[in-house]
Amino acid sequence: MKYRTFGRTGFQVSEVGYGMWGMAGWTGSESEEVNNALDQAVEMGCNFFDTAWAYGDGLSEEILNALIKRYPDKELYAATKIPPKNRMWPSKPEYLLKDVFPADYIIEYTEKSLKNLGIETIDLQQFHVWDDGWAQQDDWKEAITKLTQQGKVKAWGISVNRWQPNNSLQTLETGLIDAVQVIYNIFDQAPEDKLFPLCRELNLGVIARVPFDEGTLTGTMTKETTFPADDWRSTYFVPENLNASIDHVEALKPLLPEGMNLPEMALRFILNNPTVSTAIPGMRKLKNVIANMSVSDSKELTADLLKELKKHRWDREPTEWSQ
Repeated sequence: MKYRTFGRTGFQVSEVGYGMWGMAGWTGSESEEVNNALDQAVEMGCNFFDTAWAYGDGLSEEILNALIKRYPDKELYAATKIPPKNRMWPSKPEYLLKDVFPADYIIEYTEKSLKNLGIETIDLQQFHVWDDGWAQQDDWKEAITKLTQQGKVKAWGISVNRWQPNNSLQTLETGLIDAVQVIYNIFDQAPEDKLFPLCRELNLGVIARVPFDEGTLTGTMTKETTFPADDWRSTYFVPENLNASIDHVEALKPLLPEGMNLPEMALRFILNNPTVSTAIPGMRKLKNVIANMSVSDSKELTADLLKELKKHRWDREPTEWSQ
């Protein structure tokens, strides 16, 4: 496993981290399977774990708590997120800060996460949604400053809304944010335009989420794929999205180098960008942990292949189903 400096925090984080959404709140998550997968990740050098209170109403945080306790001799970085008070994902310009992240609520949910995680200080506390219209409002600034001064949070981050990488730039320029989490993959290359240059200028940590485009870039989905009604993907992969996504994936397959599968190529594309501090694939199964963690030590993509992959950029606009 290779490690990268997480912006100005100085954290040395594994370039392949662990997205813990699948640890709670999705269908098919079982305790033994989850813990085995997490243990395997640690054994392979992963030290960055991204969770959120909203992942099972604290359950994912509690799972991370147990993992940290199992490895007292290892420095495992805990990144979590404050859910929007109005429970609306993503945020919209018409939502008021007082209805999404009022100061007392930021403090309340940071305290909840500290308890769930069983730690005294959160390495990275993030806002689970954001709108740049809040950039100059004082409530959130005062709350995070207080929590930092109290030693309850080391660093602060924003999780940027899907397909809106620029809906954060003014907030980052306040100097109060240490990291940004954004969708970045072979299809979603828009962060390279404005967000990544600003992150380099400000020396911010960058977390690349959704490296497999919610599963399409694993190459295992088809136009006939369906999900259980209680799985959020059943409302995300509507025909309009699923069919187009599969078409884009099929166009990638002829580019696969010999001996490399699609998930490996997808992760290697992200890790090729030095602005990215860590990529956080969601993983529940042991075999996927082994495959994804191994990518850090695998062969880099050639310059010619990267040039071809750049042509597969797919700019999309948020819709009622994009969540």
